[in-house]
Amino acid sequence: MKNIVDNVGALIDATCVITGEPFGSLQGKSFVLKDIFDVKDFKTGFGNPAWMNTHPSATHTNSSVERLLRAGGSLQGKSHCDELTYNLFGNNFHYGTPINSASPLRMTGGSSSGSAAAVSADLVDFSIGSDTGGSVRAPASFCGLFGIRPTHGSISLDHSRGLAPSFDTLGWLTKDASLLRQIGTLLLPNDSIATPSDSSSPKLLYLKEAFDVINPETAAVLHQQFAKFGNFTEVSLGNESLMEWADQFRILQGTEVWKNLGAWVSQHWEDVSPAIRARFEMASNLSSGQQVQAQKRWPEIQLKMNDLLQNNSVLILPTVAGIAPLLNAPNNELEIYRKQCFQLLCISGLSGTPQINLPICTLAGAPLGISILGAKGSDLQLLQIAEELFKQ
Repeated sequence: MKNIVDNVGALIDATCVITGEPFGSLQGKSFVLKDIFDVKDFKTGFGNPAWMNTHPSATHTNSSVERLLRAGGSLQGKSHCDELTYNLFGNNFHYGTPINSASPLRMTGGSSSGSAAAVSADLVDFSIGSDTGGSVRAPASFCGLFGIRPTHGSISLDHSRGLAPSFDTLGWLTKDASLLRQIGTLLLPNDSIATPSDSSSPKLLYLKEAFDVINPETAAVLHQQFAKFGNFTEVSLGNESLMEWADQFRILQGTEVWKNLGAWVSQHWEDVSPAIRARFEMASNLSSGQQVQAQKRWPEIQLKMNDLLQNNSVLILPTVAGIAPLLNAPNNELEIYRKQCFQLLCISGLSGTPQINLPICTLAGAPLGISILGAKGSDLQLLQIAEELFKQ
């Protein structure tokens, strides 16, 4: 298999190439790997030059990468990611912004920016990314791709760099729903790909508060586009507030981020870009009171989601708050958009549930995604729903 020609700035290491086994379900398929996952004898950069320079080459390869290679998939390089994966837009201060081929004047989204850019530009068939707070789902929506955040803890993150372990997941992106499902059957454990105990057909339900986050015009477009799949009823969170959920997620994630990476960042403060440094400053300043309150609220939020997802229910919601921001969008606009996005993206993170972005339409010439979200362990069911919907 020939090395790819990276004309969109997707790769940080084009030499990390491994041909897959000459048999298996992925024979002839190629992929790139987000540069947080280890490949033996190669460095893992974590989106920051100082990190790369202060860490040795990997001594092992991540187990999911090994599984894909054994299945015939060929690794075609390591892809760019946001700095220390603590960003949502793909604009890395040190390495630049990969090109969003689906809408070149707009951002790719992060932190799995290079992974999304490579698939969007047809450099590879699929890509491996990670999703902590939206790092697969956001770029999937921005670039018009299928992208999955699986059930938290269902796929090992061995030999990889983490951000916040209670929320970190491995995810993948494709242009094809069948391939998305095929990869899931390889990576998900057997107990996660079993048919749910409820044998009834899944009940697809619009999540009211999620559509209330976005502007009415965008909500109307998503409703209109998804209506071609059938008529669906609406469900509500009741007295719960997604704005409050997002704040609890920010605190829980930030607490773990600082515990996990604070020591290294403190020793390399000047090697971290100003925007990402500000996020670490926020994380370091979270009070014990905030942390205690967030830990108290977390199981209550999970219980609410468990109730909504009973009886084989699947929630339909916007993936992010709209189309991708323009490359030259001012910081104040980006911050407003980020906060809106996290009201949507935090739902799966707090509940540990699987979610798939569906590239359902475009708006103003840019991709716009919608998501399906199911109960823990319903990953394969969601993948099958996505495949069936896009066969129509």
